[in-house]
Amino acid sequence: MITQFIILAAGAGTRMRSNTPKVLQPLAGKPLLGHLLSTIEQLPIDKSCHLITGHQSERVESFANEQSLSYVINAIYQAEQLGTGHAVQQALPHLPDEGMSVILYADVPLVSGETLTKLIEDAKDSLCLLTQTLDNPKGYGRIIREAGQAVGIVEEKDATDDQRQIKEVNTGMMAVNNAVLKSLLPKLQNNNQQQEYYLTDLIALAHREALPINTLDVANPIEAQGVNDKRQLATLERAYQCQLADALLTQGVTLIDPDRFDLRGTLKISKDVTIDANCIIEGEVELGEGVSIASHCVIGTPHQKTVIGNGVEVKSHSVIECGIIEDNCVIGPYARIRPNTHLHENVKIGNFVEVKKSDIHQGAKVNHLTYIGDATIGSHANIGAGTITCNYDGVNKSKTVIGEGAFIGSNSSLVAPVEVKSGAVVGAGSTITRTVEEDQLAIARGKQRNIDHWPKPSKKS
Repeated sequence: MITQFIILAAGAGTRMRSNTPKVLQPLAGKPLLGHLLSTIEQLPIDKSCHLITGHQSERVESFANEQSLSYVINAIYQAEQLGTGHAVQQALPHLPDEGMSVILYADVPLVSGETLTKLIEDAKDSLCLLTQTLDNPKGYGRIIREAGQAVGIVEEKDATDDQRQIKEVNTGMMAVNNAVLKSLLPKLQNNNQQQEYYLTDLIALAHREALPINTLDVANPIEAQGVNDKRQLATLERAYQCQLADALLTQGVTLIDPDRFDLRGTLKISKDVTIDANCIIEGEVELGEGVSIASHCVIGTPHQKTVIGNGVEVKSHSVIECGIIEDNCVIGPYARIRPNTHLHENVKIGNFVEVKKSDIHQGAKVNHLTYIGDATIGSHANIGAGTITCNYDGVNKSKTVIGEGAFIGSNSSLVAPVEVKSGAVVGAGSTITRTVEEDQLAIARGKQRNIDHWPKPSKKS
């Protein structure tokens, strides 16, 4: 039997004060809706998803369709937004008579797969409501019980003083048998000040018809935390990052300051990895054994893969956008590794060096103030300070090839396409436009003139 997931994602999110729909606001580098879709993807059950859209429906639907998911997403447009009950009603014609539906909210993104599995199990032949116990339940709908059985939900504005003392609150998420859902949803009334159909009324209807109502108290408060404005988004971001940091600490990563660490993608680690404060990990990143990342580094790019081998040292304020960094390389400080770069073993990339779309072989050194683009550098070559590969003529990109053991003097310009072959030397300050053969010395600079008795300029009165 296929489990149906109904995700409510129609709200405008006006309190976000943003042109981006609320459900597409980023949390840890991924839109809120994306977190839910990924969690559903990981559940080992047959499933389909009904996405209730409204505000900027095209953008929301487009994002959902761009995800690589194994299950079908059926986008349903809610023309009038008349409450949560009305939103779920839009899915009724698309639900089979048998099976189970799980109702979720795109702005409550971090409910776990374990919780959803238990919620479905506990729904049995009726329904199960996900609840939460809070020390300060202000603003939440309270769970009303009689003889221990949940019988309804009362909103705070309608609650008595005694009811406001109740600490068990409604999260809005529930699993409901399809037959029950199809029976009860049409009976919802909008007899309230907002004239909206509230899904919370489903509990009282089920009690009235003597249907069993189960509840599941969520263990981790972050799973039920919703987002309505940028303040709540920032609060959830930090709480989630702390949770991710704690998981990495459990795996053995040394985080110098877990409160100043951000993971905006996926991180695969080995033993003895150390990450200093204020580092950001983005996209898909793999760190080998003994990798050390100093403070204020950015590793990775969204939707790209970065692989860093064993024993690599990344010094402070460096950026590695993506690529392959093999074992025992040293990078930085203040270095930038751009896409399509491959650093082989024991390469050194020093301070204020930028490398783009280049293949740098074992033991080569690019230590200072240098730009290497569209280049291949042979093993154990040395690139002096201030060197640049002039790879762009305004229209086309061309390649520079530097051979094994070549030495490029400081402040040199290599005008591509050009090759400096193995063992060759380029004198400092040269502009190289033609091939330098093996073991040759190339010097391309103006002849120095020294003029005697040159008058120094005097200060004007």
